[in-house]
Amino acid sequence: MHRSRNWITGALALVLFTSATAALAGTTGTEFQSLYNWLTGMVQGYFGKAAAVAAIGLGALFSLARLNPMPILSGVAFAVFLQYAPTISTGILTATI
Repeated sequence: MHRSRNWITGALALVLFTSATAALAGTTGTEFQSLYNWLTGMVQGYFGKAAAVAAIGLGALFSLARLNPMPILSGVAFAVFLQYAPTISTGILTATI
């Protein structure tokens, strides 16, 4: 059992290392450009603002109900993440060495 698991792991590693190609997913191709624009516009537009306000509001209500500050801090963290996630992911995916 142990030998077959090592063999499968080695074969998988070999396939992954030999099939690696240049990473151009974030800088070329326009197949998903409209989907990207729609999602980014939705997250950073009024839907994102409404979701952020709702997260903070629900966090405040749960904080008052439980007398615990963690839910409102989670709501604030979600709002910050929702605002900056597209910028961070774009920076990561379009980075070149």
